[in-house]
Parts: sequence; structure tokens; C-alpha cells
Amino acid sequence: MGAGHCFWILYLACLCSASLGNNAKINFREKEKKVLDQILGQGKYDARIRPSGINGTGPAIVRINLFVRSIATISDIKMEYSVQLTFREQWLDERLKFDDIGGRLKYLTLTEANRVWMPDLFFSNEKEGHFHNIIMPNVYIRIFPYGSVLYSIRISLTLACPMNLKLYPLDRQVCSLRMASYGWTTADLVFLWKEGDPVQVVKNLHLPRFTLEKFLTDYCNSKTNTGEYSCLKVDLLFKREFSYYLIQIYIPCCMLVIVSWVSFWLDQGAVPARVSLGVTTLLTMATQTSGINASLPPVSYTKAIDVWTGVCLTFVFGALLEFALVNYASRSDLHRENMKKKRREVEQASLDAASDLLDTDSNATFAMKPLVRHPGDPLALEKLRQCEIHMAPPKRPNCCRTWLSKFPTRSKRIDVISRITFPLVFALFNLVYWSTYLFREEEEN
Repeated sequence: MGAGHCFWILYLACLCSASLGNNAKINFREKEKKVLDQILGQGKYDARIRPSGINGTGPAIVRINLFVRSIATISDIKMEYSVQLTFREQWLDERLKFDDIGGRLKYLTLTEANRVWMPDLFFSNEKEGHFHNIIMPNVYIRIFPYGSVLYSIRISLTLACPMNLKLYPLDRQVCSLRMASYGWTTADLVFLWKEGDPVQVVKNLHLPRFTLEKFLTDYCNSKTNTGEYSCLKVDLLFKREFSYYLIQIYIPCCMLVIVSWVSFWLDQGAVPARVSLGVTTLLTMATQTSGINASLPPVSYTKAIDVWTGVCLTFVFGALLEFALVNYASRSDLHRENMKKKRREVEQASLDAASDLLDTDSNATFAMKPLVRHPGDPLALEKLRQCEIHMAPPKRPNCCRTWLSKFPTRSKRIDVISRITFPLVFALFNLVYWSTYLFREEEEN
């Protein structure tokens, strides 16, 4: 037999095997269709009736597991967060058992949820939600040979998240995802978490201002007038990223407070410069505070950021009031200096008049020096003062008074004292603030 004849024989054998394989596949798909018609055909399955429980009695058991694909936003103003997840339910419906054709038919896939009975689960803290239909609806139902049903769907939800902002922005928030039965009571339907790993989170989950620290699964059955309903919940613990607020709020506020202290080093006569500096820093601090409050909901309690901005605003306002006090003290010093000058002039005039009178008495021929001087005599008063000075007990040296005596005017002393007092008090406030709120954060955790 020639080589050409062998080639044609092999070619025909391949064609025959391919046609037989296609026929087998066609027959296999036809068998899938026959199985679906057998278990879901008209008059054979009623999707309105729930499946029976274990051993044909008791409530239907539905096991839940979630895959968190992304967390889009966490809003402090609206107190809500958005999440996209793959939601899965699995239960046993013995009415859907079928022959697996020797293990070749692992499961049947449906895309229409209304063909089989579905649990009436809803998200109790949902605000908004939608399914994904691009390009095709992101949903499937798998029916396994022993009657197990797996329902999987991709959904996006906006869920309510009540927040406690007392420690803002040093806080942690717990946002929950609650799932419950709407109409079936626990006597008919019970939700359970899937054993093993009921909740999965996508790797490298990135949030702009939060970090997902951990999540906890729990049960939250609720009792109402119509009965007890099965409920599941997931608690997501978010920690707020503090670095953003440190750069955007805390450091700028510190800089504004320090800039307001520059006024203490300016000359007392530089009124326009000191007033402009005080008013500018005060307005900037007020604008910063209003911008912070605009990004937060109006709550009835005091937040940690309110304490910080309030104290910083007080320091800036105090620096402006300090200049008003310095201005008033400088005018008082000037008035006192003028009064002292006038007093010295009067005393000098009286001394000159007394000396002239003494000169006149000494030149008189019949004048006699009195043995005792008159109490109003200036020389007697001067000697009396000197005696009191020598007889007075020596005072202990006071370093503060000695240092302040270098500055002759009260206005200058106020500026010098403010240069030391304001930074010390602000440093003490920082020590108390950070120790208090950081310890409170650890206690609440």
C-alpha cells in the first residue's frame, strides 16, 4: 500500500472521530436540557413553595458568604459608606435532585432567578443599591446533582453607618452590613454564615482616609410583632488615617498660633503692623475652623478637633488682646511719666524757694539759728528719709523682679512676659491634649 493511500485513510479516521465527538457533545447538551425539563418543567416544580428543612422537617437553612470587591467612599457628613460585593447564598432543595450521568454533569447553570425558590433576604441598613448588568446580568444559579442550589450576584450598596465623632480625627468607626429575612420567620427560614471563611476581602484594598483593620461576623436576629426573623451582620472596623489631618489641620493651626506671637517682638509704636498681624491671623484661623466644620455633620457633642481649633483660636485672639493691653499700658506709662516730670518740676521749684529763703536768713544780722528745725523744713525731711532707708531691713533679692527691673515701662514688661507665657501655656495644652485623646482612643479599642 502506498504512502498516499495511508494518508487518506488517516484523514478519514480523524473526520469520523471528530464527527462522533460532536455528536457526543450534542447528545450531552441535549441531556442537560432534558434534566432541566424534568426538574423545572411545567407542573413539576413550584417556585412559590419553600424547600423543606433537614430530614424534611424544620426551617430551610440558607448559608451566606460574601466577597468584598471594593469600598468606594466613607462619608462623614452623610454617615454612610459604599461597597461593592459578590453575594452568595446556598441552600438545599431536594426537589431539584437529578442524575449526574456518571459524574459528567457536575452542575446545571441558570441565569433566571425566578425559575427556582429564592430566600427573601434584604439589607436592613441599605440606602441605595443596584445590580450590575454590563455586558450581561452579573448573576448565576448553579444546581448540583444532590439538590444544592448556589446563588451568586454582584451588587453595589450604599449603607448607613452611624458614627461617633467625639474623637475625630483620632477615631475608629464600626460600619455594619446587615442582612435579614423580610417575610419568612425563623420557623420557616434561618440564615447561617458559611463555615470556614464566610467573608473575604480583596487584597490591597485602598481607602483614601481610612484603613480597614478587621471585620467580624455575628448574628442579629430581630423580634417584631409579627415574629422573629433571622439576621446576619458583618462589622467592618475602620481606622481613620491621621497623617492627612496632621498635614492639613494641626500643623497649619500651630503655625498660625506661632505667627500671632510675632506681635510680641514688634515695637510698641508699630501699631499698624501689630494690628494687621493680629487681625489677619484671627481671620485666617476663623476661616480654617469654618472649613473644618463644613466637612462634618452638625452634632450636639464636642469633637476632639473642636477642642483643638477652639484653643488655637483663643490663643490668636489672646495675642490680639495682648496688644490692646500693651497699647493701654504704654499710654498709662506716658501719662505717669508726664506726671512724674511735673512733680519733679514742682519739687525743684519748692527746693529752690527754700534755698533762697535760707540764704536770706543767713545774711540777716540778728538772725539766730534755731536749735530744732521746723517739721516742714526740706533739709529735715531729706535727713529723715535717709535715716529710714538705713534703718529699713534689707530685702531678699528676687530674680524675677531683678530681671523685670531691666525693662522700665509696664508695656514692655507685658510684651516680655507674653513672649514666655504664651509658648509655655500652648506647650502645656499640647501635652494635655495629645495624652488625653490618645489614651481615650486606646481605652475605647
